Amino acid sequence: MTLKRATRPALLVGLVGILAACASEPHQYAQPTQSSKTVPSEYQARDDDGKDIPAVNPKYLVERNRRQIVPYHGPEPVGTIVVDPYARFLYYITAPGQAERYGVAVGRDGKGFSGDATIQRKQEYPSWTPTQNMIKEDPDLYGPLKDGLPGGLDNPLGARALYLYKDGKDTYYRIHGTMDPSSIGRATSAGCIRLFNQDIIDLFNKIPKGTEVKVRNREESLDMEGPVVQLHSGYVVSAYNQVAISEDQKAWEAGLIPDPNKVEQEQHEASVAMAEQVGASGETAQSPDCGYPGTAPCTDGTTASN
Repeated sequence: MTLKRATRPALLVGLVGILAACASEPHQYAQPTQSSKTVPSEYQARDDDGKDIPAVNPKYLVERNRRQIVPYHGPEPVGTIVVDPYARFLYYITAPGQAERYGVAVGRDGKGFSGDATIQRKQEYPSWTPTQNMIKEDPDLYGPLKDGLPGGLDNPLGARALYLYKDGKDTYYRIHGTMDPSSIGRATSAGCIRLFNQDIIDLFNKIPKGTEVKVRNREESLDMEGPVVQLHSGYVVSAYNQVAISEDQKAWEAGLIPDPNKVEQEQHEASVAMAEQVGASGETAQSPDCGYPGTAPCTDGTTASN
């Protein structure tokens, strides 16, 4: 297959399937929970210091994905962030018995850490560099990108990133934005915890450095959220939501939901070809995303935001 030379933004959009999502466009079948028919004000397009944040497509705004105030009965104090990678929620506790809940996408590394941590770095439009493990596991895809990508809306970390530390050491766990809003609410092949860019900007502006974070393990998630089931569509719902589970099964049997393994393979092949073009273009991150394995160590004032 011959690929035409494309611009850097077009190439990076093509990479979105692997770097940021491994998820196909949602098809027009019954969603597990009702999506918005219009774009709520908090998810409309906005200017972000000269960068145009596009509106979130309303079909991605299923009920579990939308930012909302909910009752909260966990033991954590006000001001804490609680991440549940199994139920795919992030809570910011705003008052006793109350929290603001965000829908999140969970990458493979999003379940690699649990327990307590502290946000010690906040970064606007962070650059992104694949880890040494990523390069080792998939050299065809990540090898050409080993020098990293500069920050921007076409970067896998999106508009903002929050960096979790424990006992003064980087956990390599990130809460960040995304270049692929269709991934929110789903599992992805890479990354940690991602939110819509509008949501990560909102959270970023509310919380100070030093904010405590609790990442739930599976047992804690079951205790607080109850069991969940991942549908063929990629979303999760309560295991007791038999209506959504049944509708999803019928859509799958009717061929309305694409085979995720086939979609991922096709995206991977296209992304490898585009990664080679991005690498050949010579455009890399101006300052490495410090703190990731294999990248420059963090120093005061290098890339951290106050």
